[in-house]
Amino acid sequence: MADRTKPMAGPNSHLEMGSLDGRSVLEFEDESLFSPRTMSIKNSSLDAAPHRSFYEAEEFGCKCIFSRTFNSIRRVMFSDKLNLLVPCGPLAIIVDTWTSHHVWVFFLSLLGIIPLAERLGWATEQLACFTGPTVGGLLNATFGNATELIISMYALNNGMIRVVQQSLLGSILSNMLLVLGCAFFGGGIVHSHKEQLFNKANAALNSGLLLMAVMGLLFPAVLHFTHTELHFGKSELALSRFSSCVMLVAYAAYLFFQLTSQKNLYSPVNEGDQTDGSSEEEETPEMSKWESIIWLAILTICISVLSEYLVNAIEGASVSMNIPVAFISVILLPIVGNAAEHAGAVMFAVKDKLDISLGVAIGSSTQISMFAIPFCVIVGWIIGRPMDLNFQLFETAVLFMTVLVVAVMLQEGTSNYFKGFMLLLCYLIVAASFFVHLDPKSIRK
Repeated sequence: MADRTKPMAGPNSHLEMGSLDGRSVLEFEDESLFSPRTMSIKNSSLDAAPHRSFYEAEEFGCKCIFSRTFNSIRRVMFSDKLNLLVPCGPLAIIVDTWTSHHVWVFFLSLLGIIPLAERLGWATEQLACFTGPTVGGLLNATFGNATELIISMYALNNGMIRVVQQSLLGSILSNMLLVLGCAFFGGGIVHSHKEQLFNKANAALNSGLLLMAVMGLLFPAVLHFTHTELHFGKSELALSRFSSCVMLVAYAAYLFFQLTSQKNLYSPVNEGDQTDGSSEEEETPEMSKWESIIWLAILTICISVLSEYLVNAIEGASVSMNIPVAFISVILLPIVGNAAEHAGAVMFAVKDKLDISLGVAIGSSTQISMFAIPFCVIVGWIIGRPMDLNFQLFETAVLFMTVLVVAVMLQEGTSNYFKGFMLLLCYLIVAASFFVHLDPKSIRK
C-alpha cells in the first residue's frame, strides 16, 4: 500500500497498480513521452518512414480513391430498378444522329430523363441530410424543378415560347392535382382508420402565393383579350416584365420568411403527441456532402443534354402522332419532370409525414409559379425572346380553377383518400381538356 501511494520522484516514475499486467495508462504515457529510448526509436522511424512507404502509400491512396469512386457510382447508378431506363438516353442520341424518327427520339429522351430526374431528387435528399429541415425542403423543391427549368431554357432559346408557358403550367397542374392527389390517396388508404393532419397555416400561405401568381397571369391575358392596352402589343409585354420582377421579389421575401420565421416548416403537426419515447429514426446519408454536390452537377448536365434532344423532337412527334403540342407540353413533359416529386410525396404521405408531402407538391408549385415563370420572362427579355405572362384565356382559366379547388381541399388541415381521389379525377378532366384543345401558337411565336 505504501508503494502504491508513493509520490512520483521524477519524470520516469510511474504509478504501480499491484501487478505488472495492471500498469496504468499513465505509465505508458510517461514512458512513451519522456523515455530517451522511445524518443530515439521515434526519430529513427520518422527518418526511415518516407523512404520505406512512399510508393506504398501512393498506391494505397489510388486504390482508396478508385474504391470510393466505384462505390459511389454503384450507389447512384445501380441501386434503383428505375435506372434500367438510363440506356434510353444514349439510344435517343443514336437514333437522332442516324435517323429522322422524331417519335422514337421523343419517347427515348422522355424515358431517359425519368431515372435521371429520380436520381437528381435522391442526390438532393442526400445533400439535405447535411442541412436543416427547412433548407432541405427548399433544396428538394428547387432541384425537383430543375428538369422543367432546363427544358424551358432550351425551348425558350429555340423560340418555342408557348411550349415554355405550357410546360411550366403543366408542372403546376401536375404537382397540385396529380402529385398531391396521389399523396392524399396513398396516405389515406394506408391510414384509413384516421384523418391525416398537416400544417393548415403553411398550406394557406402557399395557397395565397399561388393566387398571387394567378393574378399575375390573369391581368395580361385579360388586357390582351379585352383589347384595352394603351400601346397594343407593348403594354402587355411591359406589364408582364414588371409583374415578373414583383413576383421574384415576393418569392425572395417568402424564402427569407421561411428561413427565419418558419424553422419547423416541414415538421409534422402531431410531432408533439409522440411522447411514448419512440422517436423516429433520423435518416443517415449514404454519401458525403461533396459527393452529393458532384452528382447533382453531373446529373444536371446529363438532363440538359437529353432535354435538347427532347425539345427538338416535340414538333415532329406532335405531327407524327397527331397529338396537340399543348397536350405534350402540359401533360407528358411535366409527368417526367415531376417523377422524383411524385415518388417522394407519396412515400412521405404513406409514412404519415403529410407536411413534407405538401412541402414537395405545393411548395414545388409555388416555386414554379413565383420563380420559374417570372425567371423565364426575365431571361427571355435578356436574350431577346418576347415571352410574357399571357398564357391565353383557356390555360389561365384552368390554372385559376385548379388553385381554387386545391385551396378548398386544404382549408380544413386534414386529408383522406377521398380528397386524393377527387384531385386525381380533376387531373383527368384537365388532361382530357388539353387533348382536345387546339392552340395554333403552340409551335413558334
